[in-house]
Amino acid sequence: MLGHYLSRLVKQGTLTVIWPDGSTGVYGTGGTKATVRLHGRLTPLALRLRPQLVVGEAYMDGRLTIEQGSLPDVLEILISNMGALRASRRLWFGRRWRMLWRPIAQFNRARQARKNVAHHYDLSGALYDLFLDADRQYSCAYFSEPKITLEAAQAAKKRHIAAKLKLDRPNLKVLDIGSGWGGLGLDLARDAKADVFGITLSTEQLALANRRAAAADLSDRCRFANLDYREVRGPFDRIVSVGMFEHVGVKYYDVFFGKLRQLLVPDGTALLHTIGRTDGPGATNPWIAKYIFPGGYTPALSEVTASIERCGLYVTDVEILRLHYAETLKEWRIRFRKNWAKAAAIYDERFCRMWEFYLACSEMTFRYDHLVVFQIQLAKRVDALPVVRDYMMDAERGTRTGAQRGTQAHEAA
Repeated sequence: MLGHYLSRLVKQGTLTVIWPDGSTGVYGTGGTKATVRLHGRLTPLALRLRPQLVVGEAYMDGRLTIEQGSLPDVLEILISNMGALRASRRLWFGRRWRMLWRPIAQFNRARQARKNVAHHYDLSGALYDLFLDADRQYSCAYFSEPKITLEAAQAAKKRHIAAKLKLDRPNLKVLDIGSGWGGLGLDLARDAKADVFGITLSTEQLALANRRAAAADLSDRCRFANLDYREVRGPFDRIVSVGMFEHVGVKYYDVFFGKLRQLLVPDGTALLHTIGRTDGPGATNPWIAKYIFPGGYTPALSEVTASIERCGLYVTDVEILRLHYAETLKEWRIRFRKNWAKAAAIYDERFCRMWEFYLACSEMTFRYDHLVVFQIQLAKRVDALPVVRDYMMDAERGTRTGAQRGTQAHEAA
């Protein structure tokens, strides 16, 4: 069954499979090449019945090992070919079943949302230090120039977002929904002299964010709290949310955007940065939902904008970041591989294989399977922002020049 499936699936690249009985099958021709070995006589059947779940589990458990090439090579072959069989009856049935299950999987009321966040973001901070930049930016970087470092790309991402918030005067009240370890909020407080209030459901993130604010002598204008977005009271001049919307759940989109509208002052502006899908509404990959982001969902733009319209907000700008997250994940994956032994000392080898699979699978999905990043700028009034977007570029160039001067001065000293 699995061999027949692979012969239909693999048209680009070459995948060689060594079966549990020692026999070999070769699927596809040319392109990227990889060889895997399957262990256990029931593994091929499990892979055929639930491939999107079992490929990751088999790699974690050692029932699928890489004999030639690398895990990214294997996933590149599989994911880049999935589109060819997307309309097949079995794939359609699996996707349809996940769509029917979606309301239950995304039951993200406040208590469940906290539990889901803790599953991922309350892991040891030492783990994140092994693959993130020093600022712990755990979202898509912005590769504004070719071949820049991850650190430079993450700094560029923060400048890009700040420019879209139009922080044109000091002491603007800014709400950061899903503030993470505080990097963006601290930059806005320091560079734009904004009064920042960041919220996170992760106790680990909260503790570090507040320590960082104190160490930077910014506690008076940059504060962080353990709050659900539904519990926040306003008003705010600006609202930003980076990498949090994926955890809201489709059922709660109207609640989320209704809350944004309630919290914004009349001439306020908001910026939403979220992973999105370009092929219409779908369902979360079952392996990702089980092991990485329970309750998570990557929305289609049509799902997001429909909710924004219902809540009475204006969409004032939309940008699609293509392949930026693939490059970000590639850098994370390389750094994690270099620190494998340290990660295994924190957790274990199975966890390392799980994390490697998460990073590699996500990278290839952004390269080959319709995932991008949406940056959506919102306002309550049609005249809240300039009618041309030059102000964004001007602000971004200005902050970039200032950052470069600061770096040069630091190096000279």
